[in-house]
Formats: sequence, structure tokens, C-alpha cells
Amino acid sequence: MGKEDVKKRMDWLCKEIRRHNRLYYIEGKPEISDSEYDELMRELRELEGEYPEYSRADSPTRTVGAPIPEKFVKVRHTAPMLSLESVNDEAGAARFDRTCRKEVGADVDYICEPKLDGISIELVYEDGELVRGSTRGDGIVGEDVTLNIRTIPGVPRRLKAKKPPHRIAVRGEIMMHIKDFQELNKRQAEQGRDTFANPRNAAAGSMRQLDYRITGQRKLHAYCYRILDLSEEMPPAQSEALELLKEFGLRISPKVKRCRDIEEAILYHRELEKQRDDLDYEIDGAVIKVNGFAYQEKLGRRATNPRWAIAYKFKPRKEVTRVENIVVQVGRTGVLTPLALLKPVEVGGVTVSRATLHNMDQVRKLGVKSGDYVRVQRAGDVIPQITEALKERRTGKEKEFRMPGKCPSCGTPVEWEDVFCRCPAGLACPGQLKEAITHYASKGAVDIDGFSDKTVELLRDRGLIKSISDVYTLRREDLLALEGWKEKKTDNLLRAIKKSKDVTLERFIFGLGIRNVGKHMATLLAEKFGALARIVSAGKEDLVAINEIGPEIAESITAFFGEKKNLEEIEKLRKNGVVVRERKKAAKGKLAGKKIVFTGSLESMTRSEAKRIVESEGGEAARAVSSTTDLVVAGEKPGSKLEEARKKGIKIITEEEFRKIIG
Repeated sequence: MGKEDVKKRMDWLCKEIRRHNRLYYIEGKPEISDSEYDELMRELRELEGEYPEYSRADSPTRTVGAPIPEKFVKVRHTAPMLSLESVNDEAGAARFDRTCRKEVGADVDYICEPKLDGISIELVYEDGELVRGSTRGDGIVGEDVTLNIRTIPGVPRRLKAKKPPHRIAVRGEIMMHIKDFQELNKRQAEQGRDTFANPRNAAAGSMRQLDYRITGQRKLHAYCYRILDLSEEMPPAQSEALELLKEFGLRISPKVKRCRDIEEAILYHRELEKQRDDLDYEIDGAVIKVNGFAYQEKLGRRATNPRWAIAYKFKPRKEVTRVENIVVQVGRTGVLTPLALLKPVEVGGVTVSRATLHNMDQVRKLGVKSGDYVRVQRAGDVIPQITEALKERRTGKEKEFRMPGKCPSCGTPVEWEDVFCRCPAGLACPGQLKEAITHYASKGAVDIDGFSDKTVELLRDRGLIKSISDVYTLRREDLLALEGWKEKKTDNLLRAIKKSKDVTLERFIFGLGIRNVGKHMATLLAEKFGALARIVSAGKEDLVAINEIGPEIAESITAFFGEKKNLEEIEKLRKNGVVVRERKKAAKGKLAGKKIVFTGSLESMTRSEAKRIVESEGGEAARAVSSTTDLVVAGEKPGSKLEEARKKGIKIITEEEFRKIIG
């Protein structure tokens, strides 16, 4: 498949997935099965990995969830409802374990549970009463389906506790068991109504009924597996959090098991796979989570998934074919990815002609060479992946692959980050340029109407733009000289470019295309720092102290602004007239400019209320203690943050003293 065909395929996939999202989430009339939808999404992800230059800024793969139907009230989640990174073999699980142990500097134990195939929900209880139930939505904002949630027998309207917490938010899964699904479809058919494609669709359709009485007629089950927010001190580990949920009368995921190490977790996965066909509910793998919350916090998160958990999928199908060549692709963020070009082979009903080798660690582990016969699988039954090189079939003509020492696009010496090879040139690298400009001009960034992929490619090929800042040096006469460009089209584009010079801080940060920094993270940075200069100069400690930012995201941000060429490009944008508007923080307030950390249980307010009070008084409520922390408020049974504050010599006050400060 040629590059033009690849681009057309990716554009079609984006359009088709959006159409199915609309049919499923808004109209409630899915045309394809869940597995068929997953296949479309995974094919798009794989192509975006192999051809990052064709990846769209508005791709469906860049959002955590799905659009919110207008017929439901939108509600913001207590905490982001993230997706999970998937692995498909024991080596992937072992790599996850090595990373966890390396990052936390100790051995870790895990909580394992089946990967339930349902619809994610958030339940919020205040003083023991269920006050809100919402769907996942886009991960940040969901649909308020409280009335529907209250019809599910397994969801208590009141927690079973003598003294329930003032507030608790829980994440769980709503699903329909296979037998109940079959009975529902039978009734639907008998009544001349549309049947559901699978139990997950049936559960999703039931939760999105405007008439809660219809939801109540369907047999739904709710399983809870995570505390998102708690007004009291959190338990120290996931295992204890699950016990707390059980005490409150909430059903937890079936077959949950605590495993001492990754070997036990892998054994759990094997046993679960054997039982898969005998269960009365659908699963497609096992979820493995680091048990200790302190370790989870230290590991942090990526843009769309946590670093402390994985979905370990079940075994996919495999076939044998030949590697005709191994090439290198430069992604938008500069990552150099080896790509195996294969002799086309059918795997599980889909013709596969290429497979990513991810990084040099994977190449070395497989020992794969150009010309090798290899065993290919579709990970999760979809994404092409080489699992084994058949060395016994070698003839001696095979060629070993080596990662180039310089970026094949711009010639900049590459840098190694663990097993990943990156071009550090960033915005100055032609291989990253086209997608970088398209992303910068996209609707979620500076929003230059008319700056399509095709336009960017044309302007780049004609030498009119060699960097993002060149967008603002385009001349009217140069555009009019292009084939098919008339005065109206040219003037419209120039007006849009001029308009984009005045941009908010969060849009500008998002437009820079920093690795692991999406719209939500860009907004968070803008809210916390207020000005571009402060974000540029922020250290890792300052970033990690912010709730939702872990070590990996902090590393991405500091690495981007630590690259001289990126700073030069930002300066060129400024000289070309781009004005990045600062976020105005509360200049007044009793806590103006102060960074506050809370530890322990608060009696007179919830953590969320305390956070809102701090922000309303011009301060910042931080998650972790750092050198920039001004005050630590200690409630009942304070955690390790108290000792950390003492070590750093940070002022510690009681809840009563805090109340006096804020009046």
C-alpha cells in the first residue's frame, strides 16, 4: 500500500469511527459489533504509529472516551477516568513490572481482576446517599444517568456504614451477563425491536435510556473497582480500598486476587484465560494494578492512561510470513520507530503487510533481521505484531538492522531514552514538520481555518514553510502563485493566520505538540502556572507536585523546553507577532500565591471543598510536598506528607488554624 493509499485509509478510518461513535453514543443504533469497532480503532492506532506524518490532530485515538449526547446533562468527573495501556504477552507484563520496580525503587505487589467488558461509570455518595451516577463520556466530562443508576439492584442508594464518609466517588463497570443479554435480545426480537450486538452494547443502551423505567426492566450488574475521591484519609492500598467498598455495600469486581509479584499475576492471567468460556459474563483479559497507593502516586500517569496498571489481553492468532525490509519512521514527537515491511499475509481475516517493531529493545529481543521468516500476530486480534523470528529458516542472506545515528529526516544526532531513540530537533525536524504544523493549526490549538493536511504538504513541498513560525511569514503573492489558489481562498487563509496570532496559553501549549501533553494537560499547566515563561522555566519537582502530573509527563515537558531549537522556534513565533495571553490568577486573597498541601482527614470540609477554598483565595492546592510548598495542613491521621514537610522545614498547621486563616 503506497503512502497516498495509507493517508486515504487513515482519513477514511477517522471519518468512519466518528460515524460509529455518533450511531452508538448519540443515536443508540450501532451498526457494527464491539469487536469490529475495536478493530477499526486499533488499525487506526497502528497506522498512526507507522505513519505519524498522516496522523490527524483531531483523530478519534486522541480522546479518552466519546462525545456526550446532548440529551443528557453533562457533569465533570471527580478525577479523570483514564483508559489502560494493553500488553499481549508475558514479556509485556514483565516489562511493566520492571518499570514499576525501577521507578519506585522496591518490589511491588499487584491486585488482579478480570477485564470486564461493560460501560464505565462514576458513583458519588455524600453522607452515605447516592447523589450522582455518570458515564465515562470523554474521560473528563460524562453523562448524568443518576436515575438509571438507581434502578440497578447492585448499586445501594445508601452506603452500609454506621458513619459513612462525607463524600466518596467510586469508579466501576455496568455490565449485562450473557444469559440476561440473550433473554433481552429474545424479547426485543419478539416485540419487533432492534436487537443488541453484544452484552456491552446492551448495557450501554440501557444506561442511555431517557425513561429510567426501561433501564429498571433490564438486568444490569454494577462492579466497583476504584475510589476516585474520598473526604477522609485514603486507605494505603487498593486491596484495602476494595475491602472498604465491600463494607459500604458496593459489589467489587469478581475473581479479584492479590498477587505477591508479577509471576503470580501472570499465573492468574493463565488461569483466567482457561476459565474464559465458562464465565457468565464477557472478559477479554486481566487487569493488573500496583497495589500500594503511594507507589501508584509515584508512578503517575501518561496523557490518557496510568503508569501503574495494564490490561493484559488474551492470546491472539498467529501466522508466518517474510520480512522484506526494515525501515525507520520519524513520529511527530521525534520517536524513531523501526517498521517491518512484510510479504502480505492474512491473519484472522485481515491482510497484514507491515508491523511495528516498536524500538531497538524489541528488535534485539526478537533477533529479527531483514529477510527473516517471522511469526506475525494481530495483538488483541487486530494490531499486526511480530512475535518470533524463525532463525532455523535463515539462508545467510538476511541483513541485521541498526538504528541510524542521525535522524533520517534532518540529520540531527539521535538521543536514546531507555530503549527509545528520538530526534531532539523537535519543531526544526522536517520529518516532524508537516504533522507539527497541522497540529499547531488545528481547531484545538491556534485554530487556523483552511490549514489542511493538503495545504501544509503543498506549502512545505514548495519551500514556503520550513517551520511553524514560517506560517506567519507567508506572503499573498506567493500563495496566489500556487495552482488553484485564487484571491478569495488566499485572503481567507491570511485572515485566519492573522487571527491566530492572538492565542490563549492553553491553546498555544497544546499546539506545540509536546509529548504526553494533550488538551486537558495543557489546560492544567495554564491554570497552574498562568504564563508561558513560568511553564518554560518549571522544574520537574514543580511539575510533579501538581495533581495529575507524573514523572513521565514532567520529563516530556522539561525535555521539550530544554531543547534550544524549540525555544528558538517559540521566540520566532513571538517575533512574527504571536501573542500568548496569560492566565489571570487571583491577585488578591488570603492565600494569594501560596501553595497548600493537605494530609489526613478533615472534619469540617471535604478535600474537594478545601481545594476550592484555596483556589478562591488565590492559592494553589497541590497534591505532593515539594520545595515550593508554603503550607501543609494536617488533619486526623496524617500520612507520609507530614514527615516530608518536616524534613523540608515547611510550615505545618492544623485544620483549625487553616480555618482561622481563611476566616
